[in-house]
Parts: sequence; C-alpha cells; structure tokens
Amino acid sequence: MAVVVDDVADGVDDPSAAPVEPPSSSRRALVLNATFEPISVVSWRRAIVLVVAGRAEAVASDGGAVRSERLSVEVPSVVRLRQYVRIPHRRHAPLSRRAVLVRDRWTCQYCGDRADGVDHVRPRSRDGEHRWENVVAACRSCNSRKGDRLLSETSFRLRCRPAAPPVMSAAALALRTVPPSWRPYLPPDVPRRGR
Repeated sequence: MAVVVDDVADGVDDPSAAPVEPPSSSRRALVLNATFEPISVVSWRRAIVLVVAGRAEAVASDGGAVRSERLSVEVPSVVRLRQYVRIPHRRHAPLSRRAVLVRDRWTCQYCGDRADGVDHVRPRSRDGEHRWENVVAACRSCNSRKGDRLLSETSFRLRCRPAAPPVMSAAALALRTVPPSWRPYLPPDVPRRGR
C-alpha cells in the first residue's frame, strides 16, 4: 500500500498534485492520557498508528496529512489515549546537563548571562551531591571563577533556588522548541524554547 504525504495547510486536496516531502523525522506528537495528563512524546508515525488503530484520538494537528489509496489521516501533534493507562510516576525527572540547562532556561544562575555548562553549588570535592537541588546552569566564566569553593566563600549569589522539575516538563523539554499546540496540556513553567 503506497502512502502519500501532503501538506493540507492550504486546503487543496488534489491527488494529481506532486506529493511534498514527508513530515520531518524530528516532528513529534504529545501523548495525553485519557484524563488529558501528558505522559510521553512520540514520533509522528507512532501517533498516526495510535489514531488509526483506534487506541487514541487526535486532539490537535499542525497541518499535513498522510494518505493511502483508501485513507487520509491528519498528522497529529497531540493525541489522547481512549483508555486510561496507569503510569508509575517517578518522583523526579532524570538529571542531565541538558535538563539542567533547560530548567534554568540556558541562563547562568550566578550572573544572568547565557549558560554553556553546569556547576555544583556545593562542589563534589566538598561532599556535594549530584542532585537537582545542588546543580545549576553556569557560564564558563562564573564556573571557572567559582572553582571548588562554596558560595559563602565567594561573592556569588544564586538567582533562584535549584529544584527538580516535574517529570513531564523534562520529557517535553527534550525538544528544542515546544509546539504551540502542546501549551494547553503542559505545566505553565515549561519554557517555549530550549535555546
């Protein structure tokens, strides 16, 4: 079965028109539980499979459609599962360099400039732990000036107290930008752009 991908944003559905490129392989869809709680991010292909199989319904679409000889399906950007799925929730999102930079909106927590790395508030060399509450985004200059000293030994002050973000925020922020159609379903603290 041949599949043709068309851009339907202009409202033209002409089968004789040349097909456009398929949606980017990086295009993603937000998956919501039956209660509209965000639970994961999947590829556009997986989202279409969920809709066609009847396991989910498309809630929002950013345009474009996948068509076969007998079926045309809009490429969804948000899908909602038809049945509730119990997900064992982690207490905290996984800690990584990128997740810390996204949480702190790529801003140095010491000077406010653009951050390009992370720093342990209480250095690991002084029994500081590698935990959300001890890691902040920092620019190269501040990170090297602070070194392995405690905050009390420097003139640095934190702009905000570090804390673990919600688990779904971290999953959504794995993308560089959060599509506008996802905004109503995500916590309000999720920034629109990663960089």
